[in-house]
Amino acid sequence: MSYNVNGRILATDDRGFLVNLDEWDAEVAAVIAGQLGITLTDAHWPILHLLRDLYIRFDLAPANRALVKVVKERLGEQQGNSIYLMQLFGGHAARDAAKIAGLPKPPHCL
Repeated sequence: MSYNVNGRILATDDRGFLVNLDEWDAEVAAVIAGQLGITLTDAHWPILHLLRDLYIRFDLAPANRALVKVVKERLGEQQGNSIYLMQLFGGHAARDAAKIAGLPKPPHCL
């Protein structure tokens, strides 16, 4: 599997997660989100950037419970709850947010 982003062919694993973290940008995020049926808004970006920061600093894409906790700590109560994240990213918020952010699949996500 791969993504075609304005003529750039980006390799993915068999589940659609980018192989090369450095190939990610806003256009790539929009293409991946579109394939998941998500239209990115201003509300998505703080979470996507937070996920990328966590991965770069700790080599970790958090599972859902950890994602909710860290979003709550860093972005506040309103964003730091599972309902809000599911409204933005769907029923598999941690997995799909990580995919859109160009990260590997979080551990323990189906």
